[in-house]
Amino acid sequence: MKTIFGLCLSCLTVCVFAQAPVKKLEAIKVTTPPKIDGVLDDDVWKNAPIATDFVENNPVAGRHEKNEERTEVKIAYDNAAIYVAARMHETSAGKVARELTTRDNIANDDYFGMILDTYLDGINGTGFYVTAAGVQFDAKYIPAGSGGSNEDGSWNGVWESNVKVDEHGWTAEFKIPYSALRFGKKDAQTWGLNFIRKRQSEQKQLFWNELDPKKNGLMNQEGQLTGLKSITPPLRLAFYPYFSTYLNHYPYNTAGVKNTTGSVNGGMDVKYGINQSFTLDVTLIPDFGQVQSDNKVLNLTPFEVKYTENRPFFTEGTELFNKGNLFYSRRIGGSPIDYGKAYDGLKPTESVISNPSETRLLNATKISGRLSNGLGIGFFNAITNSANAIVEDANGNRREVETSPLTNYNILVLDQNLKNNSAVTLINTNVDRFGKDYNADVGGVVFNLNNKKNSYNINGYGMMSNLFYHDQPTVTGYSYELSFAKTQGSFTGAITQDLVDDKYNQNDLGILFNNNYLNHNLNLQYFIYKPSKLFNQWGVFANAYYSRRLKESAYQNLNLNVGSYFRFKNNWQSNINLNNNRSGNDFYEPRVAGRYYRTSGDNNFNFNLNTNSNTRLHGGIYFAYRVYNRFKGRGYDGEVSYNYRISNKFSFGEDVTYMPRLNNAGFSTMDTLNNNPIFARRNVQTLENIFNIKYTFNNVAGLSFRLRHYWSKLNNKEFFDLAQNGELANLTSNHFDTANDQNYNVWNIDMIYEWQFSPGSVLSLAWKSSSLTNTNMAKYGYFNNFDNTFNQPKNNNYSIKVLYYIDYQNLKKKRG
Repeated sequence: MKTIFGLCLSCLTVCVFAQAPVKKLEAIKVTTPPKIDGVLDDDVWKNAPIATDFVENNPVAGRHEKNEERTEVKIAYDNAAIYVAARMHETSAGKVARELTTRDNIANDDYFGMILDTYLDGINGTGFYVTAAGVQFDAKYIPAGSGGSNEDGSWNGVWESNVKVDEHGWTAEFKIPYSALRFGKKDAQTWGLNFIRKRQSEQKQLFWNELDPKKNGLMNQEGQLTGLKSITPPLRLAFYPYFSTYLNHYPYNTAGVKNTTGSVNGGMDVKYGINQSFTLDVTLIPDFGQVQSDNKVLNLTPFEVKYTENRPFFTEGTELFNKGNLFYSRRIGGSPIDYGKAYDGLKPTESVISNPSETRLLNATKISGRLSNGLGIGFFNAITNSANAIVEDANGNRREVETSPLTNYNILVLDQNLKNNSAVTLINTNVDRFGKDYNADVGGVVFNLNNKKNSYNINGYGMMSNLFYHDQPTVTGYSYELSFAKTQGSFTGAITQDLVDDKYNQNDLGILFNNNYLNHNLNLQYFIYKPSKLFNQWGVFANAYYSRRLKESAYQNLNLNVGSYFRFKNNWQSNINLNNNRSGNDFYEPRVAGRYYRTSGDNNFNFNLNTNSNTRLHGGIYFAYRVYNRFKGRGYDGEVSYNYRISNKFSFGEDVTYMPRLNNAGFSTMDTLNNNPIFARRNVQTLENIFNIKYTFNNVAGLSFRLRHYWSKLNNKEFFDLAQNGELANLTSNHFDTANDQNYNVWNIDMIYEWQFSPGSVLSLAWKSSSLTNTNMAKYGYFNNFDNTFNQPKNNNYSIKVLYYIDYQNLKKKRG
């Protein structure tokens, strides 16, 4: 998640007992809007009320800004937009940090921002920010589980800004059209409001209306914007047509197979403001070919790998659909449900010559918004095309095998805001497959309730899943979570219970690694925000986690953790943790229903340290040491990261992680004759290296380069049978392949040039290079593997994409 300030720290725990008065700022209505040039000389600003006296949140909470470093903000509006003028005072221009980045990225920068809560519910917000280099960032804010706030930086609005730096500091001007906001239909309106300023030279984060780190949440600590009357926004209708072309090269060097292929694509996104509160988003024939490559890994677990969503349509404005954690958008356009079916029943002369690994997204639609009474409504729908594998015999005869039918995905959400920054949500997800495969439906209620003082919180959910089969009875499952938290003061904590029965399944549109459990979790924290001789902030925390199988009532595991956090006077930060995993029963590692593996337990210590990000060279280190109670096993985690800023335009950085596991025990393979799990004592080495280069030409154009090399090697040292009591026993079987070491290499380059040639319109050029090898030849070290990976045949993809933003109002003016 892109987080532009240390908001997560300020929302860790919650409220002082003395409530500061809520600040208010009156907006003035104007007939002639200001020129958005960053120069605050327009007549509009001469008599507008001023918001000032910002209060520090980090590093010293509660400290007011100095007069010579004060912030002054004014707001005006008309029937088209909200306008903002801000002056950030400094004693010299040299104190203003202004590193250039591409949109939505914050580096070594001063910035100024505004968060608007247009429904004054103290729960949901929209943020608009600009750095001293003129780079825009925007975000949505929604409640976290216990009343804090989550920042969704993937949301993008179309708005204008400009900045100027002078000997007195810097200035910023915003124009935020009503098309970028949603609000109720009232003649006179009062909105929640807060301003944020970051002074990078001293790592200071300040808020206009004080944000107390002992207080629960972000939006409920806002001020108010008054004076908004008779707002009559125009029709909100925008089109985003795109054109893209791709050239792909892979050296197959096989007769009848082309090494180079190309394609031309076109489609469009549409945003339509149904009314002041609701927006319709539609994507037709989308193209996601330029999103960042997945961080693929060697997966030694019995569970699937959860990948980050990088497709813009599924990350922007989806806050309502993520309630209850039922929506894992990678299911849409993901692997066909019957991918392996292509290999079933092959005749001796047949082979699979084509089997698509992803389904094709045809279209997707979102409708979302919130009424003036606080009811949020969201509707999501997406359709993926059927997928077919091609099987060919020795004579060239071909047949098709359907691996995925035409599929419709649907989500419906009703989210009602309540008093005391509370909310209750009804959500339902549905997957309909137009074929012989089953259909799925999951739904339930999510709640987040605070007391009047916002000092205690109860949150959780209750869900039911149904799998509808054509030839067998419906399978119904249940789950719930209930959490009670103290969310005020320096000492906070929460106790949580999770229950999932053995038939609950949300994996058709969500993600759940396993079911059939009853878990309990206790979290305690104590944080001190008053500066001391060594620290600006420090804290300690503890956690206890206990899990049992629900159906069999069998113990699974117990985890105990204690740690501490420090923020030093020089703005370095550190964490120290001690963790103890007790011996337990793992019912998933054997990969056979009804079997379990008796884990040995382990102890680990970890430590990290991050330097002040304001320096030209900054970075961090992480170290962990693990001791396993079986085979005298050991594990180490080491990570070093750095970023070096050559200039405000040019920087590079690297993140290197090395994780060896020595005499580690785990599942290896299966005894094919007796269907018995075979375990191994093994050594596993994993090294990941991510190298980034950034060159930004100006605040609307930049070039980024990302190289990732991931290597993981597994060497089996000794094999064991898994006994019925879960212990490892002497090997008696030879009905398995002993040559199952693994050597896994992934190479990815993502190089993208982006130019925002007008607001909302982007030209992008991309080069993506990738290779993946996975063999059982695991006898060579890292450098030999790196050299081999570098020389492996690679898939190279070159693309050009133009996305153009068309505002209906501007189009109407030109036609008129």
